[in-house]
Amino acid sequence: MKMKKNPSVLGLITARGGSKGVPKKNIKIVGGKPLIVWTIEAALKSDLVNRVLLSTDNKKIAKIGKDNNAEVPFLRPSSFAQDNSPHIDVVINAIDWLNKNEGWQPEYVLLLQPTSPLRTYQDINEIISLGISNNADSVVSICKSDIHPYKMKKVNQKGMIIDYVKKPMGYLPRQKLPEVFFENGALYLIKTDVLYQQKTLFPKNTIPYFMKEKNSLDIDTEWDMMLADLILKYKKHGKDLI
Repeated sequence: MKMKKNPSVLGLITARGGSKGVPKKNIKIVGGKPLIVWTIEAALKSDLVNRVLLSTDNKKIAKIGKDNNAEVPFLRPSSFAQDNSPHIDVVINAIDWLNKNEGWQPEYVLLLQPTSPLRTYQDINEIISLGISNNADSVVSICKSDIHPYKMKKVNQKGMIIDYVKKPMGYLPRQKLPEVFFENGALYLIKTDVLYQQKTLFPKNTIPYFMKEKNSLDIDTEWDMMLADLILKYKKHGKDLI
């Protein structure tokens, strides 16, 4: 009996040169390697990802990508590398390039942001398998939040502390709070035809991939960078997080 072929999956890493929070973030050394390399290596280890492509506007990032076996067939136009450039346009730009120049379009696109260096190839395999087995239009990685919206506050125009969201009356112990999750930014899997039709990473038929907290660090600040560096060095010595 002929084995059913898995759908084609493009692993797309997006890394622009500009970064306001942490300058040159994507090529900073973290755990002994440029940050972006951790994502490239995880994607290449996956046996469910057909191609690993890097979309960048920066020649240094492109060279690091090529040196570590990612495909970098083009430099992203500057119009898709601004602070306000929608991520969805960057993804579509990469698929359009493959369509126009190679006549190839993957059935799924897996968006991989280099700011999640603790994401593993097992996470990648699991989210792809989850999407295929459920025939989901999209799968997005989420993680359980330690901070509940009911516990959050804001300061109003009078300088007074008020609740961020309306909550039930009375005291709610932590154990009885409804579970909430946050989008950890590590993995976005979507059917390519759905991406073109709905122009969003969150179409109607989007299901969650529940990711472990220890793999969910998203680097946005220098503090996050320091924390990732310590964790990756710890893991490098054969140790694992609790």
